[in-house]
Amino acid sequence: MIGCGSVSTRRDIRILSLQILCEVDTAGHDSEMVLAKAKHDYQMLSKDEEFVCNLVDNVLVNLQQLDNMIMSYAPSWPIRQMPVVDRNILRMAIGEIEWVSGTPKKVVVNEAVEIAKIFGSERSPSFINGVLGSFLTEKLELKA
Repeated sequence: MIGCGSVSTRRDIRILSLQILCEVDTAGHDSEMVLAKAKHDYQMLSKDEEFVCNLVDNVLVNLQQLDNMIMSYAPSWPIRQMPVVDRNILRMAIGEIEWVSGTPKKVVVNEAVEIAKIFGSERSPSFINGVLGSFLTEKLELKA
């Protein structure tokens, strides 16, 4: 977990968003309260606060759709049997690709893989990369 203090990079913001999502997912805490605590505990620019809120809100508002998407790209892994970190990294990355503009898709995938290296298991980075790669490949095929 990032300690209290300053959050200065997009990766820090994504990590904080992941921590919020994992807390809401595992402990069932109210997302608004968890977000308010994060805003209180971390020094963030307003644009960074907005980015955290966008990432978290996109996942929570679109949770069922995101889980369905993940299950279609990882059919061997029921969503509730997937490690909590992996499923929330995937939710956050797919949500960012789908509904948060401004970041290139490859950057989102790379960030998700790097965060999986830090917080996931040994297999998490390749799993995350595979699911997101399949998602993006299908997305590109649908555009063609």
